[in-house]
Amino acid sequence: MKRILFLCTRNSCRSQMAEGWARHLHSRWLDSASAGSEPSTLDQRAVEAMAEVGVDISAHASKSIEAVGSNEFDHVFTLCAGAHDRCPVFPGSVSVVHRGFDDPQRLLSPDEGEVIEEYRRVRDEIGAWVTGLTEELGP
Repeated sequence: MKRILFLCTRNSCRSQMAEGWARHLHSRWLDSASAGSEPSTLDQRAVEAMAEVGVDISAHASKSIEAVGSNEFDHVFTLCAGAHDRCPVFPGSVSVVHRGFDDPQRLLSPDEGEVIEEYRRVRDEIGAWVTGLTEELGP
């Protein structure tokens, strides 16, 4: 089983979505985790957006890299520029790849419908990418 880490600055939204998708789609061959360089709190809109597609991340918590064990991964994916710029050095032959996604938390709009649509868009982009990890990493 391959161990992967999804890394984002706050570990509140994008990395949580990626972990949720990976667990939902690839749990037979991937052991997935997420963490943040500056952990925060789980974004409830991310929880809601994922629940709409049948992926429950409501029990997830934002955590630091140290909390998930920085030397235990085969692959690390940074999902935002901040995490990529501050990505620690991982020991051994860990593959570190950057795959950035827009931050839906940055959309400032008084229209809640417009905001949740941005979360859905990012959720779907991350879901399509995680689905394709089979080709990239192979089971």
